[in-house]
Amino acid sequence: MDHWPTGRLLSTAARLVEHSWNEKLGAIGLTHAGVIAIEVLAAQGPMTQAQLAQYVRVQAQTMGKTLSRLETHGHIARVRSTSDRRSHVVSLTERGKEAVAEAVEMERSVLASSSIDPELLRQELKSVVRELASQFATTPGNAAALVDNPSS
Repeated sequence: MDHWPTGRLLSTAARLVEHSWNEKLGAIGLTHAGVIAIEVLAAQGPMTQAQLAQYVRVQAQTMGKTLSRLETHGHIARVRSTSDRRSHVVSLTERGKEAVAEAVEMERSVLASSSIDPELLRQELKSVVRELASQFATTPGNAAALVDNPSS
C-alpha cells in the first residue's frame, strides 16, 4: 500500500467501510441504498417514489427495488397518492425511524475501533468533496450537485 496512489487508497477504504457497514445493516434489514432513502424521508418527510428517486439521483426503477425491500422489512409504507392515482407516497414508519437511528450508530461503530479520529476523517473527506466538486459545473448528476444533496 505504500506505493498505491491516493485514489486507490481512497476507493479501497470506501469499499471496505461500506462492506463492513452493510454487514451490520443486514442485521436490521437495511442496505446502504436503503439507509440513504430512509435518511431522506426522515429529513424531508413523505414524498412520491419518483420524487425520492430524483432526490437521491437514481432511476425510479432502482428506487422501486430499494423501496420494496424497505417495505418488506417494515421501514416504509407506500400509499396511493390522492392527487395522482398513478403514483405512491412513501413515508417512514416507526420502525423506519428507529432504523435510521440504528444505522447512524452502526456507521459510527465501523470506525470506532480504528486508531483514527472519525470526526477528523469526516471533516477531511468533506473538504475533498467540496474542493473537487467545485471544479464541475452544477448540472444534474455531477459531483457539485451531490454536494448540495443532504443525503450524501
